[in-house]
Amino acid sequence: MNQETQVFDHIICPFCGCLCDDIRLEVQGNKITKNELGCAISKAKFLSHHEDRISPTIRRNGTHVEVSLYEAIGRAVEILASAKRPLVYGLSSTENDAHREAYKIAETTGGVVDNTSSVCHGPTILGVQESGEAAGSLAEVKHRADTVIYWGSNPQFAHPRHISRYVRVQGEYIKDPKADRKIWVFDIRKTITANMADEFVKIEPGKDLEFIGALRALVRGHPLDFEEVAGVSARQLAEIVEALKATKYGILFFGLGLTQSTGRHRNIDAAIRLVQDLNSFGKWNMMPMRGHFNVAGANKTSTWQTGYPFAVDYARGYPRYQPGEYTSVDVLARGEADAMLNIAADPAAHFPRQAVKHMSTIPVINIDPKRNMTSLIAEVNIPAALAGIECDGAAVRMDGLPLYLKKVIDPPDGVLPDRDVLRMIHDKLKKEVG
Repeated sequence: MNQETQVFDHIICPFCGCLCDDIRLEVQGNKITKNELGCAISKAKFLSHHEDRISPTIRRNGTHVEVSLYEAIGRAVEILASAKRPLVYGLSSTENDAHREAYKIAETTGGVVDNTSSVCHGPTILGVQESGEAAGSLAEVKHRADTVIYWGSNPQFAHPRHISRYVRVQGEYIKDPKADRKIWVFDIRKTITANMADEFVKIEPGKDLEFIGALRALVRGHPLDFEEVAGVSARQLAEIVEALKATKYGILFFGLGLTQSTGRHRNIDAAIRLVQDLNSFGKWNMMPMRGHFNVAGANKTSTWQTGYPFAVDYARGYPRYQPGEYTSVDVLARGEADAMLNIAADPAAHFPRQAVKHMSTIPVINIDPKRNMTSLIAEVNIPAALAGIECDGAAVRMDGLPLYLKKVIDPPDGVLPDRDVLRMIHDKLKKEVG
């Protein structure tokens, strides 16, 4: 094996929705030994790529038995071919070509296909469908934004380089990022991001929608009849609105604190309308802080292939869309799914108890590079190459920009990319079901 050190520049980090594209890696003997510029999470992902890998296994007599890749795929096909209501889920931590193969499987089996946005930024998509999208790019933020709001989001913890790459950095029209750009944090508690922000506004839990409504009223020139809204005084609300109206270029970044709190998609609908109101005074955009590195890509590819961004049902032979009915948690919680194909996600670790309880009663096929909670309950485990490390492909950044992931090392022997595993399953499945 070649032990000579190789250096790879401008590598994209496949962890969060920032998709940082300036990573510098050193590789020795098909092992990544150094990660420069990456955050702590990025370093852990790249430097620990070889740890906790799974092997092809099938559950027999209550225990996982190692088998060949082809035997595992054969068993997966048996499960899907005999299922009446299969659920295909995940796709947020793999590349776009794998998505296409997953949609083919859902269509061939007449099943439901959903991605992880249904438990994170699904309400964002519903809000956009209701009120439109005030979109911009991260490059615009870096070069132009003089007001940055983080709402229900803690990027210093979840997206560690977001602020250092796009906010606390000099831009073409921002010469001094501390003097020329103001950071606001709206949240229910003081986070580590709030500690470094210029202004922190504490909102009572579950009162985001009321707070946005008050801001919209003041922006439109309507006085408030209340002394405080959502724990914020009327005087402070007026000061916030005056600062937002004086903004030349503003950006509202928002996270699960807004999408998953009381109101859900109505929060996003109202936030979009607030941004539209503020565009009467300056230029404003908003952007979801997407978590997994390609969950935005899963929404894009689903829309390209099916016409809908998530929660798609093929039971009638054509795609139908209904969040709350065809979303994965709902399908599982109602006990509808009789088989599950999980790809590049860990629903057993994140779904509500009722959904996981039903998962434990049905055959689960788990395709993932590493061991996780879902692999413990799976009927079949199939290993896959790590996208952006052991195979190439395309992914979509949180602002909608598609980027090309590079391959820097070879996967373990016999381990294939998700797209190849899914293609093998689909090809064999078509022969089984016609």
